[in-house]
Amino acid sequence: MSDSKNVLLHCCCAPCASAIIEWLLQNNYNITLYFYNPNIYPEKEYLIRKEELLRYAEQLNLPIIDDDYRHQDWLKQVAGMELEPERGKRCLACFKMRLLATAKEAERLQIPVIATTLASSRWKSLTQIEEAGKWATSQVSGVEFWAKNWRKDGLQDRRRILLAENKFYNQQYCGCEYSIK
Repeated sequence: MSDSKNVLLHCCCAPCASAIIEWLLQNNYNITLYFYNPNIYPEKEYLIRKEELLRYAEQLNLPIIDDDYRHQDWLKQVAGMELEPERGKRCLACFKMRLLATAKEAERLQIPVIATTLASSRWKSLTQIEEAGKWATSQVSGVEFWAKNWRKDGLQDRRRILLAENKFYNQQYCGCEYSIK
């Protein structure tokens, strides 16, 4: 990763983002949060997750970019992959869509590094996330993907503590309608 301390952090939700944000701030990173998650279903669930992250960003006085929902675009992106298992082709396509939007936003803002809180979830494939992130940043100029394993160094335990301390809504599925069951 470059030496830049400026990071655009794609956030899927406040619980997954909390320990990562705390770690980044403790290590003197300048972070802007980016909420782009057209996969989340239903819209009520999307709004709950968004509001929790907005509340947390405000509490920490962090800048946050709230991108549009555009669920129909996501449905088109994963069409034909509805029956794929978790960690299958649908997840990779979803990560690519979300991280490409993140990379484009970083390019627009001239933020040289992107990372994602998706890499904190034990339900997600780190290999897929890294592939999607590197692919996304290859589509823009001047932006690099930080493929950090956010599950290590006590961050999972810290996530649980921050979840309780902040009384975050804690969802029981990744967000897409195909993972609800």
